[in-house]
Amino acid sequence: MITIDEYRGIVSELLDELPKEFFRELSGGVIVSEAVVVPDYARGNDLFTMGVYKTFSGMRQIVLYKGSFDRAYPNADAAEAKRLLRGILRHEFRHHLEFLGGVHDAGSLEAADERDKQAYLAGHTK
Repeated sequence: MITIDEYRGIVSELLDELPKEFFRELSGGVIVSEAVVVPDYARGNDLFTMGVYKTFSGMRQIVLYKGSFDRAYPNADAAEAKRLLRGILRHEFRHHLEFLGGVHDAGSLEAADERDKQAYLAGHTK
């Protein structure tokens, strides 16, 4: 398991890969939290929120959850963590860019996330 400092370092490196335009209107920046976040619809200890794009009080922010990452990938070394975090971070930035662009149609990431949620729920009984 990587340390919180390693996690933050990897996130910093990954942020440096992104074009400046991606950060437009991301007034709350990218935050690393040590929290473990389980979606309210999870049916067990099998689903964790790795990150979230938030909009509130005119602020836009990305939060990455190291605690959730550790639960989902307890054996990830630095190289594996970087590969996984690249995908997580770009997922959240896509939410940000689609929000800015007003994209909310069936092809949006928002719609894809909802389809994934419904597929998860369909595969689990109460």
